Amino acid sequence: MAKHLAYNLESYSSILLLPSSIFLLPSHSMSEISDAIQTKCLAFGDRIIKLNDYLLAQAVAAHENYKKSKIQKKGKQTSSFLHQTSDISVAAVPVYLQSVSNLCNQLLRSGTSIGANNAEATSAISKADFKSKSYIALKEARESLYWLELLHRNKYLTDVQFNSLYVDCEELVKVLTHRCKKLDEEK
Repeated sequence: MAKHLAYNLESYSSILLLPSSIFLLPSHSMSEISDAIQTKCLAFGDRIIKLNDYLLAQAVAAHENYKKSKIQKKGKQTSSFLHQTSDISVAAVPVYLQSVSNLCNQLLRSGTSIGANNAEATSAISKADFKSKSYIALKEARESLYWLELLHRNKYLTDVQFNSLYVDCEELVKVLTHRCKKLDEEK
């Protein structure tokens, strides 16, 4: 299943067709650059949503296996009780499943927020608003790097999955950092 995810996550990297250097070239209009950044943000957000779905599906499958093993250990009395109560309380969910769910939620929020804040920046009502939203997008990208690292360190992501996502997110950080530095220079 991890191999399948790596393939799916890798296929999204082909969406990110524009090299980082495009953002440094003066021949491109601000609108073209904003569109290119937004395309990268959307592609990254797509990958994060798919990763979230995949990791949560893995957690559910692991939880089902956990419940089955509990039923087998406790015998028929527990088995009939668990079948009668369809929703198991959060306390019955193993801690590691709660962890992956919480980490996925944090990554989903920060990873999709990059594009949302970038979209708000491109339709800002003032230069200060544009700058503020650009900095928020940058902060969300950096936060996403953190959550990716935690998921990888705790073995929820393979090296291939981690490296692919991390490189894409780092590219967003670089592009947004460049934009924010340019905005600071315009004072």
